Amino acid sequence: MPDERPIPALPETYQNPLTGRYASAEMSHIFSPGFKFPTWRRLWLALAEAERELGLPIPAEAIEAMRAHLDDVDLARAAELERRFRHDVMAHVHLFGEAAPAARGVIHLGATSAYVTDNTELLQHRAALGVVRRRLVAAIAALAAFARRWKDLPTLGYTHFQPAQPTTVGKRATLWIQDLLLDLEEVEHRLATVRFRGVRGTTGTEASFLELFGGDHEKVRALNRRISEKMGFERLYAVTGQTYPRKSDYAYLATLAGIAASASKFAYDLRLLAHLREVEEPFEEEQIGSSAMAYKRNPMRSERIDALARHVITLTMDPAFTAATQWLERTLDDSANRRIAIPEAYLATDALLLLVHNVASGLIVRPAVVRRHLEEELPFMATEPVLMQAVKRGGDRQALHERIRRHSVAAAERVKEGGPNDLAERIAGDASFGLSREEVLEALDPMRHVGRAPQQVEEFLAEQVEPVLARYQVEEPVPELRA
Repeated sequence: MPDERPIPALPETYQNPLTGRYASAEMSHIFSPGFKFPTWRRLWLALAEAERELGLPIPAEAIEAMRAHLDDVDLARAAELERRFRHDVMAHVHLFGEAAPAARGVIHLGATSAYVTDNTELLQHRAALGVVRRRLVAAIAALAAFARRWKDLPTLGYTHFQPAQPTTVGKRATLWIQDLLLDLEEVEHRLATVRFRGVRGTTGTEASFLELFGGDHEKVRALNRRISEKMGFERLYAVTGQTYPRKSDYAYLATLAGIAASASKFAYDLRLLAHLREVEEPFEEEQIGSSAMAYKRNPMRSERIDALARHVITLTMDPAFTAATQWLERTLDDSANRRIAIPEAYLATDALLLLVHNVASGLIVRPAVVRRHLEEELPFMATEPVLMQAVKRGGDRQALHERIRRHSVAAAERVKEGGPNDLAERIAGDASFGLSREEVLEALDPMRHVGRAPQQVEEFLAEQVEPVLARYQVEEPVPELRA
């Protein structure tokens, strides 16, 4: 029986895929009106409280009225007021005054728009970086479990995507983890050094507050300290123009770009390994790889990581140009750009880290394929120990080197024609080497060629990863794909 429910109308305006398909509701909230405008009100409350504590005649009922209306923001009425005033901050000053009439005369006292806009943006940076930090730790934990499980599985190493000395599947994963650990250090640094703008006035001179406090410089300094503490900041910018230094936005987004670069490298590696059929990302039971080619298992999650990472990396150009082109104490050509670039950088970073966690938690290793690829190339890599062993038994190093070279060329041609690599049999059958077939095969044991890879995994996890996981104790469920 057909579904007779009414079909909802299709949206007629652009929908941002970062909020609609990729990023979490948690990160989206940080850059939403539901976070922004109540934060403005909290900043106005903190300003009024601090001014009252330092002696300005602000009635207690004004403080209470403000506190009672921190979250009931009428966006429809705010839009009406903004159309009237053509100024978003003044629209919300009047809106807050309508909600709290007892405070109407003291809201925004001495401040400029940047007091609420800039300080809110710094709070958004701090909150968003906190989410990013948690996402990083969750991704590191998932990759650490993968590295531990596969630390002893030998695999063909690649340089220039050409066969090179063997490593292990787990050791390769530690390279991905180390990149993310370096990113985590960057995020920790940014969170430890995030500063508050405070109340600085129209050009950063604090002239309006000096007037309010009758020329008392220490009270103006105390005002900044008190508001900063009320909003949870330990540090203030020493000086500002009208805004906090736009260079800070570049620093935060450059940190996100570093994360994007790490995630992109991980995803590109997986796409190469998926082509080799050695390691694959999760693939769900009813997932369709291609609308035309039903057999395909396209690595769409890794491809999405790379796509989002590219966007984050390119977004760093916006704050760099903005910081470079700010005139004197301030110019407004930063505003529209920052409304787009900063939220999108965080939303895309959030989305790609959720994907990294999702992929890392469900990676599929094909040991038989890994082993086959290694066996095809390992005889070539074992020639050095074979040569050394034959020389120890009295062979001529240069003559044996030439014979190995010729055997290797012949075996390589056979492999290219689709046959098995018979280099070991060729060497064992060459009396010049004086080695039995068993001795040659012993030289082909993969574990003899991976060096300290298994031990490196154990040491790395114990010394570098486990202390981080213990410090944060993040237990995030494996994220599901939203689309």
